[in-house]
Amino acid sequence: DLSGYEKFGLGNVKYNISGIHITAVEFPSTSISLIPGTGIKLVIGNASLTFDMTWNIRTWMFKDSGRSTVYISKVFVTAILSTPLDHAGHASISLASCRTTSGDIDIKLDGKS
Repeated sequence: DLSGYEKFGLGNVKYNISGIHITAVEFPSTSISLIPGTGIKLVIGNASLTFDMTWNIRTWMFKDSGRSTVYISKVFVTAILSTPLDHAGHASISLASCRTTSGDIDIKLDGKS
């Protein structure tokens, strides 16, 4: 759940987002490769994510609430995972770097107003 407020022009907008439910995830293009001396490189291309949620907003002028569906597409992720060995020779994994971009976000609001 997310809640808070933002300042816009003539006043504050108080918002609450709850009941976030992921309905679809697609990874049509993925690859994993080893990087000698470093670890693992993970590449995800053209991924998408769809989720539903309940929302409400309130300002000094009006209030509204409803449901929303959000579709995020053209998501690209490149992550480098470091895999060092500790003093006992056990491997650990940590995120060395990560770059993410998204192309399109489609938001459908279903409110009372």
